[in-house]
Amino acid sequence: MGRVFLDRLGRGGAPRPAGQKRHTAEHVHCRLSSWFAAMTFSSGLFKDDQSKLEAHMFKGILIDKDEAGYRVNLTDIDEAQLPAGDVTINVSHSTLNYKDALAITGQSPIVRSFPMVPGIDLAGTVQASDTPEYKVGDKVLLNGWGVGEGHWGGLAQKARLKSEWLIPLPDASTPAQAMAIGTAGYTAMLSVLALEKHGLTPDHGDVMVTGANGGVGSFAIAILARLGYRVIASTGRVSQSEYLHQLGAAQVVDRATLSQPGRPLVKEQWAAAIDSVGSHTLANVCAGIRYRGVVAACGLAQGMEFPGSVAPFILRGVTLAGIDSVTRPRADRLEAWSRLASDLDLALLPLISREVGLSEVIDIAPQLIAGQIRGRVVVDTGR
Repeated sequence: MGRVFLDRLGRGGAPRPAGQKRHTAEHVHCRLSSWFAAMTFSSGLFKDDQSKLEAHMFKGILIDKDEAGYRVNLTDIDEAQLPAGDVTINVSHSTLNYKDALAITGQSPIVRSFPMVPGIDLAGTVQASDTPEYKVGDKVLLNGWGVGEGHWGGLAQKARLKSEWLIPLPDASTPAQAMAIGTAGYTAMLSVLALEKHGLTPDHGDVMVTGANGGVGSFAIAILARLGYRVIASTGRVSQSEYLHQLGAAQVVDRATLSQPGRPLVKEQWAAAIDSVGSHTLANVCAGIRYRGVVAACGLAQGMEFPGSVAPFILRGVTLAGIDSVTRPRADRLEAWSRLASDLDLALLPLISREVGLSEVIDIAPQLIAGQIRGRVVVDTGR
């Protein structure tokens, strides 16, 4: 074999054209060196191309629906598949909200187009930007705007979004802390602001918080208690009363006292309320609000219907304030996050939240729907 190989390089016994010199060992060595260098260079190019290809791939949860049915998988996604937007983000943390769990399990028609990456919250670092408002390396966060419903969301390692949907990450928060707060804490703060704008102060009386063990309820209790309000917490998990007392609740009541059909008016009990449950619970809360009180309605855990009466509104002057957190103007978002920085004790976040990896989200979603998870679920997209 060696002889044949050398023959091909000109060292063999085959006749040479007239005038061609016999190759020396040095010539052969040079040719071999050039051949191996070329092979090494080609291999390096292949590795570089492979690395570039891998750099454009990222992990994400993808929901799809077609003739084969409704499918949810953690999969590899090409960056070229990202939707339109002027800011591309390396997502470090997201969350699993109730709405996300509904989308993942397919129990409610949350997703408006397919395929879809769920996740209504995200925090991370700007990878690329076509707007002067944000530059590469900036820390940003997002809540709402239909992301995870009609536009690819945060339960992936990358996202491409409209810059007007983003706000800077608060200086006092890490991405993980911002996601521990997330839409739930942001919505709770918007609800508290609505009560304050109605004129509520701690000396007006007790404040009822329904869905107390959930994300919004947990943050509402923590914020109100720190502001000096006496908070009554309604929950279906009375066995976890100690947790609610740690957040600042003065009293814990069983949600069964509010979740069944009730009367149009009952004894005046609370100066205000924050309700994330809806349905009969919201109707009964309104029936028990004091004269000129206010209720912030921000959720529908029990149901979207409102089987109530106008009696609290026309006989006691009760105000029902709807809390929209999805398309809230930027100024309101900045105000809410600014107030969270001053009015929420970040030391409570480990009590309110737990962290999971992106690979665990699909399995956890049904538990969240079933009410088996307390507080917040923060998602580390790197695991």
